[in-house]
Amino acid sequence: MQILVSNDDGYLSPGLHTLVAAMRGFGTVTVVAPDRDRSGASNSLTLENPLRATLTESGYYKVNGTPTDCVHLGITGLMDAEPDMVVSGINLGANLGDDVIYSGTVAAAMEGRHLGLPALAVSICSFTPTHLETAAWAVETIVHKLQAEPLPAEVILNINIPDLPLEKIHGFRATRLGHRHKAEPATRTMDPRGQTIFWVGPPGPEQDAGEGTDFHAVNQGCISVTPLQIDLTRHGQVASMQGWLADVMP
Repeated sequence: MQILVSNDDGYLSPGLHTLVAAMRGFGTVTVVAPDRDRSGASNSLTLENPLRATLTESGYYKVNGTPTDCVHLGITGLMDAEPDMVVSGINLGANLGDDVIYSGTVAAAMEGRHLGLPALAVSICSFTPTHLETAAWAVETIVHKLQAEPLPAEVILNINIPDLPLEKIHGFRATRLGHRHKAEPATRTMDPRGQTIFWVGPPGPEQDAGEGTDFHAVNQGCISVTPLQIDLTRHGQVASMQGWLADVMP
């Protein structure tokens, strides 16, 4: 296999190194990752400035752009042949529920799927993990399963692994996205020059986190696997929307 690996934590992340080592068991790995932490970049593309891809001593390409830039550039500009799969991660910190709206990790996988390739986003549920080997085992297991039984073309897998030793993992669970309460307020402070500045507040606590959600699965010591899609249309609402619009149509 030819595998394109990216992330949003940057090319120096230990999660990325762990993922690369795991994916090398399946074939040739090309790494195209941001040159610094780009967490929260979502699906943004860099359109007004040139992108520079620098080959590092580790053999990774570091890019002065977003995770989406990295995957787009890897597939359409850097690689000699189109890869067979895009794997993004291993993100340090969970991407659960509403997190996927902002996540650069998930966005990198979405870009791979948007360009027609099977794609995984992989996160471990700790910012300072001690069991990255568990996450490596999880993604290896999922890739083996995909080789044996490919999923429909539109599916993106969002995988979240508890930071636990493998013997304490209680299996895989197919889940839906949960929901959080709204984010905490931005923090207002001042810089050394007396100018007002703001820090974006942390995400809200779990709200919809019952059985069947990704939150519930990881809280129970299970690996959450959530199938995502790029199409955001609420299809069940289209017909009633036409009626709602009827009196505003000329």
